[in-house]
Amino acid sequence: MVAKMKEVDWPLYKIKLGTPDDLAIIRALREHTHARFRIDANCAWTADETIRLAPKLKALGVEFMEQPLAKDDLAGMERVYAHSVLPIIADESCIVESDVKKCAGRFHGINVKLVKAGGITPALRMLREARQLGMLTMVGCMTESSIGISAIAHLAPLLDYVDMDGAMLLSEDIATGVQIAVEGVKFPEGPGIGAQLVKEFS
Repeated sequence: MVAKMKEVDWPLYKIKLGTPDDLAIIRALREHTHARFRIDANCAWTADETIRLAPKLKALGVEFMEQPLAKDDLAGMERVYAHSVLPIIADESCIVESDVKKCAGRFHGINVKLVKAGGITPALRMLREARQLGMLTMVGCMTESSIGISAIAHLAPLLDYVDMDGAMLLSEDIATGVQIAVEGVKFPEGPGIGAQLVKEFS
């Protein structure tokens, strides 16, 4: 991770955690960048661990924590919601529309993934419901092509946070669309979401 930071120092990093050395990892990375950090604990922590780590992570420039507890640990999430000094964003606990209301009072926000929610239309309903409940909104991605990433990008005005780097992790993208660079995001000018299959895949 440090080597990648030295190649390109992005202004923001989302860091996957869930190891015995999570705090040491964040401390080590902080030595090499002034970027904002967002972390995803991937359901690996307990409520006590989350509450204990939150102040230390905040001091290291972490903006929020994503899904620190197991998706069904609702009682634990209520404790974290009440005591964490960092916002907690639901991921595995918020897959479909019926999950949004369950997250209120347990998470500060939700991370909606279009490929899990069923597309743009149900995702829009989830984001609007979250807003009505006073929650933060985020859309995330899997490792998906520029088709999915371009769809996500068009929801950006509705979001507090967005995670749409999935296509950058592909060795070969089947489409063109939204382009992401250190300087910012460039939207395509074509119709619809603006994504197009590259010639060899069309």
